[in-house]
Amino acid sequence: MRRNAAPAAGAVAALLALLSPPRAAWAQGALPLLPDPGPQDRVLVIAPHPDDETLCCAGLLQRAHSRGAATAIAWITAGDGFALDAMLVEHSLWPTNADLRLLGAQRLSEAAAAATELGVARAQQYFLDYPDRGVTALLGDYYQRVYRSASTGLDAVAYPGAFSPGASYTGGNLERDLARVLDQFQPTLVLVAAPQDRHPDHNASGALARRLLAQRGQLDRLRYWIVHAPHWPRPRGYQPQLALQPPPAAAALHWQSLPLSDEERAHKLAALREQRSQIKVMESFLLSFVRANELFALPAD
Repeated sequence: MRRNAAPAAGAVAALLALLSPPRAAWAQGALPLLPDPGPQDRVLVIAPHPDDETLCCAGLLQRAHSRGAATAIAWITAGDGFALDAMLVEHSLWPTNADLRLLGAQRLSEAAAAATELGVARAQQYFLDYPDRGVTALLGDYYQRVYRSASTGLDAVAYPGAFSPGASYTGGNLERDLARVLDQFQPTLVLVAAPQDRHPDHNASGALARRLLAQRGQLDRLRYWIVHAPHWPRPRGYQPQLALQPPPAAAALHWQSLPLSDEERAHKLAALREQRSQIKVMESFLLSFVRANELFALPAD
């Protein structure tokens, strides 16, 4: 019996290890740490929708601001194509175009409040306001033709405070506006959705940013993040003591981890709470991103 005790104990330990939550990969040294930005840096987050900037990058924006770096956010859309959200926010069983335009205006206001919570100055909050769920179409069949949003009925940028008010919904105009943001802000670090992000607005906006940076010979400034990946993050809900692990769908990317302080997590939570329209619909999912770290990946090539 004694001869079998050690192997049995080893088997039990192995079983417990399988059943226990995995330790953070970055804590084990499996992932390198993202270097902190310095005062010479200029950090730009390109967010397909209001709330993406907080989910992916709230900790990094705070870290950059506290280290003296300049920070900015460019929102590609107003998030005005989310009919379920409009049903709850506007109390309408069948949301109209007008209801969705009201939702878009609310989401832009929420995004501005969240950005301010994270230390991003109003002058560096760029609202491009192209159509939610239309970015892939703009960069394809509607690069030159005018696109009309089925959600809002709009065919041009119409929200107050937009970067190019009145610009027609075309891919050419979107590309021009994002290029202008890059040229005006001159970022040294650009954070965009990875190609593996499953939301079409996300991977399309990331592809556009990558093309613009490649044209400038600045791909080394690019870092990826992910919000939409199958069965990720897990577990759902507010679990600030747990670390985010790279999603299996993008495990091949070269990930870096940014561990967050208690204060940074508190401000990230506060910024998410500003996104009131989204909290009403998917609170558990949003709070899943308030974790012990944030994840960023180097481009594959």
